[in-house]
Amino acid sequence: MNPQAVLNQAIAFHQTGKLADAERLYLQLMTAAPRESAAPHLLGVVRAQQGRNAEALELIGKALEIRPDAPEMLSNYGNVLKSQGRFAEALASYERALAVKPDYVAAITKRGQVLRDLGRLDEALAATDKALALHPGHPEALSTRGVILSDLGRYDDALASYDRALAVARDFPDVWNNRAVTLKEMKRLVEALASVERALALHPAFAEAHNNRGVILFELRRMGEAIAAYDQALGFSPAYAEALNNRAVALWSLKRFAESLADCDAALVARPGFADALFNRGNALVESGKPQEALESYEQALAADPDHPSTLSGLANAAMTVGDWARTSKLADVLKNDVQAGKSVIQPFVLMGYWDDNELQLRCSRNYVRQTGPGPQPALWKGEKYNHDKIRVAYLSADFHQHVTAALTAEMFEKHDRDRFETYAVSFGPEDGSAMRQRLFKAFDRFHDARLQTDREVAKLLRQWEIDIAVDLGGHTSGARPWVLAHRPAPVQVKYMGYPGTSGCDFIDAIIADRIVVPPDQDQFFSEKIAALPDTLWVTDTRCEVLPAPSRAQAGLPENDFVFCCFNHNWKITAPLFEIWMRLLAKVDGSVLWLLQGNETVRANLKREAQARGIDPDRVIFAGRTTPELHLARQKLADLFLDTLPYNAHTTASDALWAGLPVVTTPGQSFPARVAASILQAAGVPELIADDLAAYEALALKLAMDTRALSDIKQKLALHRDTCALFDTARFTRNLEAAYAQLLARA
Repeated sequence: MNPQAVLNQAIAFHQTGKLADAERLYLQLMTAAPRESAAPHLLGVVRAQQGRNAEALELIGKALEIRPDAPEMLSNYGNVLKSQGRFAEALASYERALAVKPDYVAAITKRGQVLRDLGRLDEALAATDKALALHPGHPEALSTRGVILSDLGRYDDALASYDRALAVARDFPDVWNNRAVTLKEMKRLVEALASVERALALHPAFAEAHNNRGVILFELRRMGEAIAAYDQALGFSPAYAEALNNRAVALWSLKRFAESLADCDAALVARPGFADALFNRGNALVESGKPQEALESYEQALAADPDHPSTLSGLANAAMTVGDWARTSKLADVLKNDVQAGKSVIQPFVLMGYWDDNELQLRCSRNYVRQTGPGPQPALWKGEKYNHDKIRVAYLSADFHQHVTAALTAEMFEKHDRDRFETYAVSFGPEDGSAMRQRLFKAFDRFHDARLQTDREVAKLLRQWEIDIAVDLGGHTSGARPWVLAHRPAPVQVKYMGYPGTSGCDFIDAIIADRIVVPPDQDQFFSEKIAALPDTLWVTDTRCEVLPAPSRAQAGLPENDFVFCCFNHNWKITAPLFEIWMRLLAKVDGSVLWLLQGNETVRANLKREAQARGIDPDRVIFAGRTTPELHLARQKLADLFLDTLPYNAHTTASDALWAGLPVVTTPGQSFPARVAASILQAAGVPELIADDLAAYEALALKLAMDTRALSDIKQKLALHRDTCALFDTARFTRNLEAAYAQLLARA
């Protein structure tokens, strides 16, 4: 056997993509010439291409034992470490290669890439400049320079660098791939897709390009195609951690949480300590009803990367969800400081559970818009006056199906004055086949399913329809797409329902509210103008029938003792409120506290907290899951609903009052802390609004001890239910229409 001839043949097979043939010859050479370094080195490169990184490191390491100072081997060893996310070790390997061969342009370029991975962008750019000083037309260095410039937000300079690379090497797939990523960041998605597909035409087995194609398709809302692209990437590189992680995100968006979790776990096998996969794993666990495990995953993500942009928000949410008050107490100041510094991506909805502060909420929302929004976009509406016979109002929502927002607003849509208003629904949520979906479909003049359209495409549709007023019903909530309005498709853009606070967006003109939820001295903490309705911002569906209640025995309640309840989500329950509730149980003999079932961990925590305060845990009773209709009916079994702070009962308050159950609240300072007060005022029972927590506790105790006083409240609710402002949906709709007309007149 001629070893050199065999090696040349193996390299030829390798270069033409015949990896199995190359592998066979490399193994043959390793047996025949165990002290030669070329075969284990090149077989290691094959293994890396196959995604078998541990084997690749072992093989290249074996070659380096034979030739410790071989620069190409050191550089390739660094490449494998880099692919595993072991950036500091990769950097050391490249620097060893450069110590031997200082003008090794490929290693200088790779060093620039790993410096970029480490976030050392200025040093990374200097490295590519050094490579280009040695080799001005080096296409990989030019391409890498483009990537770094893109990271620095210098997108036009990045594209110019890619163009220089393509002038030298038109058929270099890496350049087309990197160019696609920059175009994606510029939101030029169609061009980005064309660029990455050019890369794949040149190199069909290019796993990274398949992955990037998936990312672009995901942003184009072509979810099935995105997942197929990730599948292709993983077909060529089964241990490709980024592709596994990205597929997990796509599966999560389709609510395929078990599959998403499996992909996160696989990504973590491929790259232990991969912070983004740990974060996404936490998200999948939350949606799978395992918030305690999610908490642990978020903690691991922060340990792996303390600066991970989204993990603090996930951790704070999970801590609330499990009722871990020791942790939430510590996290409160961490969140506040982070928001004030504008550091992490804190979901504004999460902050509402921690801080009763409109000013902090505004800062959080503005940070969130800056960090996750699309930035300034060309306006589609140029100031035209439409002068339609009817005002055209489009409602944008992910909740036009069996959902609480739909349950509240359905009758309002039906009661719009069709002589004055033409209504459009733009739906981002699922077609669930429910009766509610069918009811909503009939409630609008036009119902459009926009799930598969990009934000810009939806905005263009609104402009094409000549919409006068576009109403975002989601804000910063799951599935909502407020960025549609960043493209300014309508003269008037409004936020209502869904998200109880400021959007922080400069493209939302007004927020529908009232002067209880937003007192005039708080206007300065809203990015929108306040469109204050005269009665209340709250709307309800009076077509909802209250069924006969089950027996207390059927609900697991004591037959004759007093039943306090709170049907808010358990995450809204805070330690100060729970202290009050436990004191009430101590003072009202035999009384019980009836809560929603929640997750297993929060149930155990709440019972433990009760016991720590000297209350028998069995006096905290959890209502099992049931249908919305049966849940509404069983509320008649309770005696008094105790509200939460800093996030009030909203839908739960109006539901309780509709069922005839009194609600005691105290308003805080922020929007979500004042909604129940607005609801009670509109229901005609302002006497249930306490000035502060001490008065709240005293009022709840008085009503529990004074049977006559509580009975009078219940009779008042029953007497005025059909006439009060809260349950007069026609009156509410006229008020809303008047606000719309006024906003349009000022546009």
